[in-house]
Amino acid sequence: MKTLLLCSLIIFLSCTSNKIDDINCTQEARAGVNITVKNAVTSQVLGAGISVIAKDGNYTETLGFFNGTNPMFSGAYEREGTYIVTVSGVGYTTFVSDAIIVTADECHVIPQQLQVNLQPQ
Repeated sequence: MKTLLLCSLIIFLSCTSNKIDDINCTQEARAGVNITVKNAVTSQVLGAGISVIAKDGNYTETLGFFNGTNPMFSGAYEREGTYIVTVSGVGYTTFVSDAIIVTADECHVIPQQLQVNLQPQ
């Protein structure tokens, strides 16, 4: 009887340990800032000839354009920060964003998205 009680106690304690589950992070790099740029009049997505610059304090990055299913400018890969984004292009009024705050979880940054509608001049 003592053996059964001891075995039951050991099993119970092993099942109720405070072990934290391991977090399995992916190896991908995630862009913290993702900007879709459209013509404010036609709603056409703009890419060619458009410049998108993200700035966080002394850090400045020109975002790259990715023309896929959802064309957008992306950057600030795995970099937390508070970004001001400037979008410009010939024939359009320059747009300057409010602060875009990029945070992170245990594995990656939490991607922030913004759609900018550029006004033709």
